[in-house]
Amino acid sequence: MLAAAAMAQSSPGANTAVDQLIPWLLDEDQQLRGVPFSEVIFDTTGKKMLPFDASNPVDQRVAKAISAACDETIKKLNAPGSAIQHIDRINEVSSHFENSLRELLNATPDVHCAFPLTNDGKPQRSGYPDLRIVDIDSKRVFYIDPKLYAAAGRDSSFRTFYFEPKKTTNKVRDDAVHFIVGFAHERRGESSSRWKFTRWDLVDLSQFQVKLKAEFQGNNRDMYRAEAIVASSAK
Repeated sequence: MLAAAAMAQSSPGANTAVDQLIPWLLDEDQQLRGVPFSEVIFDTTGKKMLPFDASNPVDQRVAKAISAACDETIKKLNAPGSAIQHIDRINEVSSHFENSLRELLNATPDVHCAFPLTNDGKPQRSGYPDLRIVDIDSKRVFYIDPKLYAAAGRDSSFRTFYFEPKKTTNKVRDDAVHFIVGFAHERRGESSSRWKFTRWDLVDLSQFQVKLKAEFQGNNRDMYRAEAIVASSAK
């Protein structure tokens, strides 16, 4: 039995899934590129990504409400006394945009905005999407994900969007229109010591394409196991 187990461990087919995966990852021509994000959403969640319909009165009404909230958010957060002006890192500013948009949209008649719930029924700030908007009369759902970017890097090829498929923490639970709202800012220190946001764009993601970048991950708990440590500094 021990001999059979040893042979199984050394057998080429023992880790079939991994053995097939690695050569596929190493072949750049086989990388998944240009994948419709709408297909990723449907295959992950079973929910349809609906295109924005400019001729639909509901879509027009919600887009108008989002636009007004974006204008007011920029005005409010650009003010010298805004809370974001005391924040050094732009990554820590995004939650203020989410909070402002949610507050302003909830003050709009016939629109409700909240942080989306996961499949477990829990609200979660992290992960896509950030906000869930409902047109109260029609019950049509819109997801919106605010993004902040340096105006000078608008055409950058660096990753600015990611989506991690999950089951229990999935937040896409409706057939819905999906939006990104991008807020452009000047680099702090170029012309001012304050954060200054200069424009916004509301983007329909129904034609958005993504690519897969696979990576293997580990954490400190995985690495610094007592049985794996060979030597350490003197105490």
